[in-house]
Amino acid sequence: CYAELGASDPVAGGSTIYLKKAYSPMVSFISGFSGFLVSGPGSIAGLAIALPTALKGSLGLGDNGVKIIAVALILGLTFVNMRGVKFGATIQNLSMVGKMIPILIILILGLTMGKESPDMSIIPASSGNVSFTNLISMTAFAVVATLWAYEGWANLNTVAEEIKNPAKNLPLSIIIAIAGITVTYALFNFAIFKVVPFSQIQTQIEAGDYYLGTTAANILLGNWGGRLVMITMVIAMFGSLNGCILAFPRSYYAMAKEGMFFESFSFLHPQYGVPTNAIIAQAVISIVLVVFRSLDQLTSLVVFSGMIFKVLVVLAVIIYRKKFPAMDRPYKVFLYPFTVILTAILFLGLVVNTLIEDPVTSGLSVVSIIIGGLLYKYFEKRNRG
Repeated sequence: CYAELGASDPVAGGSTIYLKKAYSPMVSFISGFSGFLVSGPGSIAGLAIALPTALKGSLGLGDNGVKIIAVALILGLTFVNMRGVKFGATIQNLSMVGKMIPILIILILGLTMGKESPDMSIIPASSGNVSFTNLISMTAFAVVATLWAYEGWANLNTVAEEIKNPAKNLPLSIIIAIAGITVTYALFNFAIFKVVPFSQIQTQIEAGDYYLGTTAANILLGNWGGRLVMITMVIAMFGSLNGCILAFPRSYYAMAKEGMFFESFSFLHPQYGVPTNAIIAQAVISIVLVVFRSLDQLTSLVVFSGMIFKVLVVLAVIIYRKKFPAMDRPYKVFLYPFTVILTAILFLGLVVNTLIEDPVTSGLSVVSIIIGGLLYKYFEKRNRG
């Protein structure tokens, strides 16, 4: 769906532009505001908590210690990015290496040296009787957790205008990227299951330790291997955190420049040329989320917020075809409209399941949508005046 929209309407802005053209400027604004209040700071808070959580055992950190370090990370990287884009970009470049090392180590060694026989059945024999309804609910909840890893799939569409020959290259890039990431993640998890006994995986997860890559490296290479993977994982998370703090405020700045957000967010620092007020506001909201939400809740918050608008973007394919029948479509969704409707139903099912399983966290996203609608009316009235 994103490939068809991006190829047929290759403009800067991506999802917000599709929502504006397919539905209304109000829907587009609410999507952007939800990003400011929920998904943007939620991603930052989640990464900031995940990083010290990975070091919890090594440093003997408690929950309060994790949150103190998370707040310090947000403040530190916010300060760095307020000093100009050059500093933030340097951190990004240095962290790229860290993202690849742990994946390659676990993939290659785990698949070739792993001695476990993974149970790949949907319902393990040890789980007892599980009803079909519970199975669907558990699967949906697991899918929501994993979707955070794929949250960047729509980012290419935001820079479609800058891509050479977007009609051909954008759909190709999206398809190759998603397929490549899916295969890599599937093999990475399979490699872990080949190395780490299932009972140990269960024990770790129940204890809140999700860093199975480190455990696998310890088994394969000993303590030094575990430390190496842990260090590179921390570097990777640090780079991702910095990337979010660097990129997100530019969207709020752009909204303010169009008169559809707080005017103070359009301010650029006279020396460093960065949207200082937008960066500071983002840091404040992120810190509040760190203090009051857990890592699992933040993951659900970010994914749930995005899913609501992804349903609308997916359905925008149908609306685009109705509203703009003459638009050139170099790439078309396979088995249209069946696949579009099915995808929208699946996303909608995940939205409903998250509302049931985690009403408080998902309720925050609903509140942000309501506030966004009220703010849009305010800015619309102000601009008319």
